[in-house]
Amino acid sequence: MDSAGQDINLNSPNKGLLSDSMTDVPVDTGVAARTPAIEGLTEAEEEELRAELTKVEEEIVTLRQVLAAKERHCGELKRRLGLSTLGGLKQNLSRSWHDVQVSNAYKKTQETLSQAGQKTSAALSTVGSAISKKLGDMRNSATFKSFEDRVGTIKSKVVGDRENGSDNLPSSAGSGDKPLSDPAPF
Repeated sequence: MDSAGQDINLNSPNKGLLSDSMTDVPVDTGVAARTPAIEGLTEAEEEELRAELTKVEEEIVTLRQVLAAKERHCGELKRRLGLSTLGGLKQNLSRSWHDVQVSNAYKKTQETLSQAGQKTSAALSTVGSAISKKLGDMRNSATFKSFEDRVGTIKSKVVGDRENGSDNLPSSAGSGDKPLSDPAPF
């Protein structure tokens, strides 16, 4: 096969095959023969190199065709086995995550963060205990007891009046069957 008419796009489904649009384009094989010989090479050596180049190009085309056939066969086998690209990706990610978890860097980082968490927890516990102690000390202080007594006195006056039934709020039980009149029209 002539390599000038080959589809060289490696992502093409037609890689290694002649392109339909290129079949009408003539390929001038005489151009290579008309180029001047490279200095230091005889015509026989140049001819031998050109023959080897042609052979290597043909092998490349053949290998591309074989690879394309193998890829199609591999895809068909995976399809028949129910394997998908997504499944392979999941498996690769799981394997990679496992590799990360068993790495020394991950283990050291995990250990360091665990120690930091324990120290932070201990520090917060100490701060909480200190705050509780301070609040307890403050509650036992004379100022707080005086404030608590005043609030208790006010509360007993407000709640005590309501418990005795002497609150001035209108109630439906004390007004009989008369509904309350609302003088403000809205």
